[in-house]
Amino acid sequence: MSNKLFQNVVQRMRGATERVLGVIDDMGVVVACSDDAMLGRELGVGVIEQMSTSDVFFADGYTYRSIGSGATSDSMIFVEGEDELARTLSEVLSVSFNTMKEFYDEKYDKTNFIKNVMLENILPGDIYTKSKELHFTADVPRVVILIRLLDRTEIFAYDIIQSLFPEKTKDFVVSVGDNDIALIKEVHSNIEIRDLEKLSGSIIDTLNGEFYTRATIGIGSIVTTLKDVSRSFKEAQIAIEVGKVFDVEKSIVSYSNLGIGRLIYYLPTTLCKMFLAEVFKKGSIESLDHETLFTIQKFFENNLNVSETSRKLFVHRNTLVYRLEKIRRLTGLDLKEFDDAIVFKVALMVRKYLLSNPTKF
Repeated sequence: MSNKLFQNVVQRMRGATERVLGVIDDMGVVVACSDDAMLGRELGVGVIEQMSTSDVFFADGYTYRSIGSGATSDSMIFVEGEDELARTLSEVLSVSFNTMKEFYDEKYDKTNFIKNVMLENILPGDIYTKSKELHFTADVPRVVILIRLLDRTEIFAYDIIQSLFPEKTKDFVVSVGDNDIALIKEVHSNIEIRDLEKLSGSIIDTLNGEFYTRATIGIGSIVTTLKDVSRSFKEAQIAIEVGKVFDVEKSIVSYSNLGIGRLIYYLPTTLCKMFLAEVFKKGSIESLDHETLFTIQKFFENNLNVSETSRKLFVHRNTLVYRLEKIRRLTGLDLKEFDDAIVFKVALMVRKYLLSNPTKF
């Protein structure tokens, strides 16, 4: 259990008694105390030896009591005095800390458990057995929201994200690598992707607003079984990778909205290269200059409408027709024809995908 939790309880007890009280670790160092001046000090030499042999004892004007069983305790309570009041106060603190420790350890175990499920570190057959041992609700709708930090402030970001989701038995925040933080969130069965995107937007706004930390978020699919949490996590990773290629202007990318980009991601690299070689067999894509590629992009954005595209580009209609004819001569594809336009659009996406060399999951 963290020293911060110990200190919070001790500080609250300070108003109830004038006795100095606190907690020492297994090295005899004061880690929490009602008297701040004692923090970091070491107590009597004989204290540490007695920690493993007795649950309560008296030494050097203090009453000591183990937190947990004496054999496995790694912390002890100390209260000023060796009288009955000191003994009673130590017992009250012991009950409080042990109750807190029980809930804290259970929460910690649950967090580790769901993290291991997400990372596929637990055999599928053991997932439900372990979930029963931890009294962990297994089959409820969950989604993995992956936050990838673009600035190295992972420690602060982790604390911020945890504070945004105080429901500790339903939402779990775990670190995954140096720059990734995963939120495994329990959701309603009728929640929609736009609701999750709105939630993700609030995370990004908070990170950026409080610590000037930029982030990209990938949202996996909503899953209804515990074993599928790992799939939602992989999908969130894929959403970020595909988004880096085809949706660079977006900071929030959902797996379910990846469109053709998701299809291309799953294609083998060799197949992608074969496709490009077939599409551009009459001329290399490298022969198209930047102006021509920009024209193609605008032509697609305006739904293959020549008049509208020429207006947006501030060029004469005949100039645009000439450029499209030039593309047809080089590639053999007439972009004014829907089928050819689709092939060319996909080919450009495949080329962009290959050049980006994304990570495969």
